[in-house]
Amino acid sequence: MSDSKIVLDTCVVSYLMKGNPLAQAYLPHIQGRLLAISFITVGELYFGAENARWGDQKRRQLETTLRNFVVIPYDHEIARCYGRLFAERKRSGKPIEPNDAWIAACTLRHGVPLVTHNDRHFEGISELIVLTER
Repeated sequence: MSDSKIVLDTCVVSYLMKGNPLAQAYLPHIQGRLLAISFITVGELYFGAENARWGDQKRRQLETTLRNFVVIPYDHEIARCYGRLFAERKRSGKPIEPNDAWIAACTLRHGVPLVTHNDRHFEGISELIVLTER
């Protein structure tokens, strides 16, 4: 595991972007680290912008914010990990949302912790280190 890199879940990126008071709770986990996000998080953020019908200024702010992160792209190891996680959770009777499974797979593939406020979404995933402030 790398002590310098960390993956942020979409909710934490959203808190940071909006200046949500919850963002303050996560600062100790992220300060001084290389911040990464999954390609899925990028898609979720663009969906949020489209769904809310953001104007040009807010969309430019999103583009600027995204430049602050290393984006973890899809690769075959992530896809294999996704398939394993999704199947394990389905068999366990505790299915996982597809986007959460992709985010977990990206995090596991790179052997770094995941910072999320939605830790319950990731319960039961062996080897996944989840950092939260609930």
